[in-house]
Amino acid sequence: MKTMAAVNLRSLLLFSAFLRFFLILYGEWQDAHMEVRYTDVDYLVFSDAAALMAKGDSPYKRSTYRYSPLIAFLLIPNSFLHPSWGKFLFSASDLLVGFLIHKILKLRGVPEKLSTYSVMVWLFNPFTFTIGTRGNCEPIVCAMVLWIIVCLMNDCLIQAALWYGFVVHLRIYPIVYALPIILVLDPLNFQPSKKPTLTDWSARKPQVAKSSGRRKLPDLHSLWSFFTSMFTWRRLMFGFISGSVFFISTGFFFYLYGWEFLNEALLYHLTRTDPRHNFSIYFYHIYLNYERDFSILEKLVSFLPQIMVQLALVFCFAQDFPFCFFVQTVAFVAFNKVITAQYFVWFFCLLPLILPWTNMKLKGKGLACILLWIGAQTHWLLWGYLLEFKGKNVFIQLWIASLLFLAANTFVLTSIIRQHNYSPVFRHSQHGVSNKTVKHE
Repeated sequence: MKTMAAVNLRSLLLFSAFLRFFLILYGEWQDAHMEVRYTDVDYLVFSDAAALMAKGDSPYKRSTYRYSPLIAFLLIPNSFLHPSWGKFLFSASDLLVGFLIHKILKLRGVPEKLSTYSVMVWLFNPFTFTIGTRGNCEPIVCAMVLWIIVCLMNDCLIQAALWYGFVVHLRIYPIVYALPIILVLDPLNFQPSKKPTLTDWSARKPQVAKSSGRRKLPDLHSLWSFFTSMFTWRRLMFGFISGSVFFISTGFFFYLYGWEFLNEALLYHLTRTDPRHNFSIYFYHIYLNYERDFSILEKLVSFLPQIMVQLALVFCFAQDFPFCFFVQTVAFVAFNKVITAQYFVWFFCLLPLILPWTNMKLKGKGLACILLWIGAQTHWLLWGYLLEFKGKNVFIQLWIASLLFLAANTFVLTSIIRQHNYSPVFRHSQHGVSNKTVKHE
């Protein structure tokens, strides 16, 4: 049975690899023969930056390169091996994401058939299998996030911290996972010299998250003890190691490339304003005020809803951290000041991890949510096409389409939460619980 399961997964990955190989070759043909290019414009930016780095120059001499130098470094073989090297690398990372999804689900005791279906949601999603073949680097980030989840489940704390520091350096958005990770590193989950016990999929309860997932906050009497209990050696070690990796890698590239690196790779993404190609509800305000500096109040107002939603989700679902990561990412993207299509892959890689715990059926509400989300995005793209390619003055219509897209994201997110069976990844140690009870008494 185990051999057959391995063959099934291997066959799935091989077929997916051939599909991606074909798309890369097709992309070369389309780029050479058609007006609309298959290759993502970002890939051209990566390649130019990699060529500069290969010659010993700064990758930031290439305008609009706003990533870590690590991305350009990985694509240096584009200059001497083959221009499509990076596409193969990103597509290999795409396949690795599928493998890690399967590994995580098996660790949680999900049946093989259900695990395979969940992996297929990633591997055969038209959006995800084109993202790497078009030359977008997001599959690398997705693979790193999933590997961190694997490390946490296997109690490989140092390795999880190392990779977390790297992934936040590479793409700043995974910083939102810091708080749920800290909360998951609970002494009730991790006992000294004892591997944490994972909650099996078969032990899930037939109830939705809203009734079971809410984390009880301490009352005023125990507030001090709640905060002091947060400072455990595991939490401190994770914070110290991941923070050190982030600051050392950032400091190293600052030493090499100076303020140009810091502004382009980090600060730009914190203050980014994009009046075009932007699904966000803030885009019209950004467009109207693009020539002036935004006030502190305006910046705070745009971040405040995002922060409030993040905190609410974390304190409700942190112990079920794959689900927490998913809803955090959806909310982060939906409420962000800038939303581009490549951001959607951030939560698509986490979607298969929550499917075995949902009560939502594809033929019913699941299909309705998919159609609503795709419909709202298509509606936005229609007005975006009229603005970008036809030069029509449809800014108001495009802004209304952004509002509808936010409403669709919110509806889908709340529907997923309502239909989710909350399932903490780790089973609390009875020894830890009894000790805590005796101490309290």
